[in-house]
Amino acid sequence: MLKKFVVIIAALVVLAPPVRAQVEEAVVPEITKPLQLAVYPPIQLVPSYMSIKGLRLTLFNTVNEDVTGISYAFFGVNQTTGNVRGAEFGLGNWTEGYFYGWQPGLVSYSGSRFVGWQGGLSAVTQGNFTGLQTGGVAWTEGFFHGCQIGLMTVTRGRFVGLQTGLLNASAGEFTGAAIGLVNYSEGTVKGFQGGVVNYAEKISGVQLGLVNITDSLDGLQIGLGNYNGNKEPFEFLPIVNWSF
Repeated sequence: MLKKFVVIIAALVVLAPPVRAQVEEAVVPEITKPLQLAVYPPIQLVPSYMSIKGLRLTLFNTVNEDVTGISYAFFGVNQTTGNVRGAEFGLGNWTEGYFYGWQPGLVSYSGSRFVGWQGGLSAVTQGNFTGLQTGGVAWTEGFFHGCQIGLMTVTRGRFVGLQTGLLNASAGEFTGAAIGLVNYSEGTVKGFQGGVVNYAEKISGVQLGLVNITDSLDGLQIGLGNYNGNKEPFEFLPIVNWSF
């Protein structure tokens, strides 16, 4: 009996016409909108998980994933969890991803690479920077290529370009010119330092200031006091010190 039942089932499977699965096309919701109008999340026209390609206006705060275009916050902060291509205007501008464009505000922040002009009382980029960074505090954690201007300028990675402010600091290799009251470099300087006090761990170039200090000199120091840590040929000289 069982054998007969199995034979019947097998025959039905073989003789049955093929069944074509009716696959419905997945409906992918549109995640990019041309216009955002917001007061404060969640009071915004476009949800925060969607992106904007066009114009974004907010009274106090708005959040979106990616933004391509112009963002304007009348009394608050433009916030982006992804990337931005365009311009942001507001008291605060906060982008967690990369930023390509112009970002002026009291506080401007990019969590990844920045290409363009970033400005504010505080302008901070966590990744690499290419362009112009201006601010009361201008701070870049990664490689900087361009011009950095502020009351205090800081680059934690390699620097190529011009750094000018009351206090200029760099931690990686520095190629270019640092001009300010105090210039401080924890790495090798290939170029020029000009200020009241100049310090470089190693300099291959020129230091010009009242006090010039380096642990290793390959170049020229001009100032009231010039200290060369490698002591070749002189450890300390007033007016001019050199080592080649």
